[in-house]
Amino acid sequence: MADDEERDEDEAPEPKSKKSPIILVVVLVIVTLALSVAIAFFVTTKLMSEAAIEQQTAAAQHHDAGIFKQLGDEKEGILVNVGGQKAGKFLKTKIILELNPGKKDVVVEGVVTPIAETKIQDAVLQVLRSSKLDEFDASKQDDLKRKIKDEINGLLGEGTVYDVYITSFLLQ
Repeated sequence: MADDEERDEDEAPEPKSKKSPIILVVVLVIVTLALSVAIAFFVTTKLMSEAAIEQQTAAAQHHDAGIFKQLGDEKEGILVNVGGQKAGKFLKTKIILELNPGKKDVVVEGVVTPIAETKIQDAVLQVLRSSKLDEFDASKQDDLKRKIKDEINGLLGEGTVYDVYITSFLLQ
């Protein structure tokens, strides 16, 4: 019996302790590698999307030289009643639009077509008349310019107006 016990001890399988740490290390390396790839993918796509947005913004801001058109009378500009009829306020302003020369239904040979000019004047007057008095505050001038630009671009097609410049502004 003593011999049987010795044989059992000799025949007993070796513990798996040598293989366990190796498997654990391999699994940890694989998990770490997968996590690193996931983080790299996330960071790269985040940075690439931000770079693409910046590039699109820069491309949208850069354009060919536009055609400049002053609205209203050459000397006086535009004179319009603002704030409603009961307000009794008048706005005298000079507004200059930078128009896209590539819009053939708006600009022909460097000159704004009469139809487009009429539509532009009407749109600008409509924006000015419908604006409230507090919207003519100097701090809100960029909003007013954006409104004018959006209104004309909505009427004549996106990209018609590059920019709006207000060179004179008198509210009485």
